Amino acid sequence: MKVVDKKSILLVTCLCGLFLTACQSKGEGTKDKAVKQEVNVVYNAEMGSADISLATDNYSFITLNNVYEGLYRLDKDNKPIIAGAKKKAQISEDGLTYTIDLREGAKWSNGDPVTAKDYVFSWQRTVDPKTASGYAYMLEPVKNALSISEGKKDKSELGVKAVSDTELEVTLEKPTPYFESLLAFPTFFPQNENAVKEFGKDYALTASKSYYNGPFVLQNFDGAGTDDAWNLKKNNKYWDADKVKLDKVNFSVVKESATSLNMFENNQADDVLLTGELAMQKANDKNYVTQPGATTQYLEMNQDKKDSPFKNKDFRQAISLSIDRQKLVDSILGNGSLVANGIVPADMSYNPDTKTDFVKDVGTKLEYDKKAAQEHWEKAKADLGVDSVSFELLTSDTDQSKKLGEYIQGAIQQNLEGVKMDVTTVPLSVRLDRSNNGKFDMVMNNWVGDYADPINFLELFTTDSSYNRGKWVNEEYDKYVADSGDANVSDPSARWQDMVEAEKILDEDLGIIPLFQNAEAHLRAEKVKGLVIHGVGAGYDYKDVYVK
Repeated sequence: MKVVDKKSILLVTCLCGLFLTACQSKGEGTKDKAVKQEVNVVYNAEMGSADISLATDNYSFITLNNVYEGLYRLDKDNKPIIAGAKKKAQISEDGLTYTIDLREGAKWSNGDPVTAKDYVFSWQRTVDPKTASGYAYMLEPVKNALSISEGKKDKSELGVKAVSDTELEVTLEKPTPYFESLLAFPTFFPQNENAVKEFGKDYALTASKSYYNGPFVLQNFDGAGTDDAWNLKKNNKYWDADKVKLDKVNFSVVKESATSLNMFENNQADDVLLTGELAMQKANDKNYVTQPGATTQYLEMNQDKKDSPFKNKDFRQAISLSIDRQKLVDSILGNGSLVANGIVPADMSYNPDTKTDFVKDVGTKLEYDKKAAQEHWEKAKADLGVDSVSFELLTSDTDQSKKLGEYIQGAIQQNLEGVKMDVTTVPLSVRLDRSNNGKFDMVMNNWVGDYADPINFLELFTTDSSYNRGKWVNEEYDKYVADSGDANVSDPSARWQDMVEAEKILDEDLGIIPLFQNAEAHLRAEKVKGLVIHGVGAGYDYKDVYVK
């Protein structure tokens, strides 16, 4: 999930007669004014894209998850349930063919019917190399998707076809245990081909340049990465519109926690994110909510640059050992986040035989040890033939990211004499762009789980992954990840062990430096009811939200 910087939202419920009617006072015939079915949510970063094929960040996925709808949605337990599908998929005995009947009567916001061809078009558009989708890899379980993305086959050869307007057939490359969960992720949602043709190069760049098939339609979005406010408005053409109680969700971007807090206390916002001291100060507030998530924050080092000091393992170890992760989560974040000892988060996936948490099976401990850090730094200097090293840490310009950058800068420079680290803060869209193009020395990234399986995190750092932005290379790691999805894909125990061994290699070699498993501290108004929060995939679902 992705980046991110992943989540927020609010809901409503009042039962005193009928929804959206006023509540009568006992013994009086007068009615209060009907409650306004509208919530105001504050994010701390801009939305990266409103295009299903191009979105890669959490805030984009949250929005897309509410203005579009795929075959499945995730329920409150992160289990896939039918949505655009009429019933659960029929799966062939070999696990390779999925036959899915679509819900009849579903329409786009312009009145077009939602058909199987919309899914075929959307998936083909995403894997088409011309689209340059950062999430095309998510479709790789589908037959020929990888070959198409690599330009070896035409997009028409993708293993998805419209048998009829209401029947979709999907053929996979190999059995994929988590495929139904993927179908609930925005990358697998349909797109209206008429909209893409009508709006051309402007498609999905702004709110009015697309059609929507979800519970809401997007409004007042004027451009990715720059617009600091947009809205979701109830979609009256949605097939299940009668169950959607909210009229509107208003999003605004505020990067300073103190400003967000003021907005909440002045009733200008119903859901805000707090970090650091403010999160700790408000821990006993009746509106305080802590949300653990399947999100890991980590440092990625560019090992592709000529003469990069990060190619030296001792230097990577010196940096990791210089960081007191417990202090970081307790004193800098203060929002319930957990120390990360690897890239795969805790409380997300479990051993198929013993039900043991993945993190416990791996058993890695990333310690803070100043003396050991200095010893590795001395070895690194000797190997590199230098007395000092200077580099830049690239991070986002949110309150939390700034404070994290300052803490890491202080920890490294205080513990490693001769190491100078500058911190550069930029908007999320700029950080993503520079990361994707290798224009960094070290970057603070995060990954929000797209689905609840360790492979969603581990596959990021194989040699050929586009998300391996630091270009770390380890052939043994690549083999374990490959075997988990190929040789051992139908053997849950062997597949699990492949993933455990891959994590051990990543942690021992420090291909990346994990920092913490993110939790979010929110102030959320008690009047907001029915919000469904996902630790994986798109963070929030507003379909069932209402204001009490």
